[in-house]
Amino acid sequence: MEQRGGISLIDKVVDINNLFNACKKVKANKGAPGVDGMTVEELFGHVAKYRDHLIRKLKDGSYEPLPVKRVEIPKPDGSKRKLGIPCVRDRMVQQAIYQVIGKVIDPYFSDMSFGFRPKRNQHQAIRQTIAYYEQGYKIVVDCDLKSYFDTIHHQKLMEYLKEFISDKIVLKLIWKFLKSGILEGGLISPTEEGAPQGGVLSPLLSNVYLNQLDRELERRGHKFVRFADDFCIYVKSRRAGERVLGNVSKFLEEDLKLTVNQKKSKVGSPVKLKFLGFCLHSTAKGVGCRPHQSAKKRFKAKLKGITKRNRAGHFEQIAKELNQVTVGWINYYGIGLMKQFIRSMAQWLNHRLRQLIWKRWKKTKTKYSQLRRLGIWHEEAWKVANSRKGYWRVSKSETLHKAIKTETLKKWGLKDLNHLYERRYLSY
Repeated sequence: MEQRGGISLIDKVVDINNLFNACKKVKANKGAPGVDGMTVEELFGHVAKYRDHLIRKLKDGSYEPLPVKRVEIPKPDGSKRKLGIPCVRDRMVQQAIYQVIGKVIDPYFSDMSFGFRPKRNQHQAIRQTIAYYEQGYKIVVDCDLKSYFDTIHHQKLMEYLKEFISDKIVLKLIWKFLKSGILEGGLISPTEEGAPQGGVLSPLLSNVYLNQLDRELERRGHKFVRFADDFCIYVKSRRAGERVLGNVSKFLEEDLKLTVNQKKSKVGSPVKLKFLGFCLHSTAKGVGCRPHQSAKKRFKAKLKGITKRNRAGHFEQIAKELNQVTVGWINYYGIGLMKQFIRSMAQWLNHRLRQLIWKRWKKTKTKYSQLRRLGIWHEEAWKVANSRKGYWRVSKSETLHKAIKTETLKKWGLKDLNHLYERRYLSY
């Protein structure tokens, strides 16, 4: 596979057009600097200056990546996800390698693998789970891998990679990236295992590794869906599910040297257990999906944080922050059945904003003048402006509803949740 029309893979990697496209991609993705402090804005200038030197080192395999910078991102359950940020130049080199080998490897992956692949996404994975449920596979085996990206076995990964890539220089460069080390707390520690999240090559390498799992599941005739390290197997009975969980856990731990989180791994109904943030929803009209309760709680908590009544910033800025969250959330979860939830959330959010605005008006005189400006009659405006009721109670009042209508909030820049959801759900 290393030769395509007489050109080796490493020659394709160092092709000037490939490197230029890799630079553009890294710059477009933005991201923080690595251990050397170089920013994405400085990348083009650096590569232009040292291009010949960089190409020579890549072609003979002597290129040495810098250690990745360790950062920790809080997770919803209170734990932290460890990320490794390579320096910008290393990200560019990884991107250049990915652009070449990704096309070679991807066609060999399972049709049931949906994560980090071209033209594949979470919604397609959810559609497949619905199809299994409709076929009678109404028990799900949810097998959770503990710190998957940090526990990938390097030697095994390279063995699996050699099935697709035979170019020794490309393999040598990938090995160096795996062994580049981690800078944490001012100290550099070696990386004996894992492909830290944050690297451009990590998603592809993780799929190469778990492709062995996909093959094993297909060999055993299982119905499954995988998105990166998140995968579920669908069976027809709980007894079969318990047996499958035991057998698959054994394969993962003995053959792939991964750790199964026994506490989080479960067998149950896909109507209750979540996959990619969704659980299935069976109605008289057929089977659909809906956001899991935990996803709804996180969504509400996010909006609550943005609309704290003592927060700073103009309303336009608050509306912009809310729109970023609501549009993103609806684009992802809007394929699910949740009309009632969205309606109640829209009402609650509008109350939160009325409360925030009411508190900002502060003085009685300001409250009165603002209510009059928004069309409230003198006596009613004066009465409400002098009210001793709390902010939340006033935000629910008929007067404030008349003054600050949903249409008014939309004019001030807020996108309507109901409209966002209807448009997304109908497009799906």
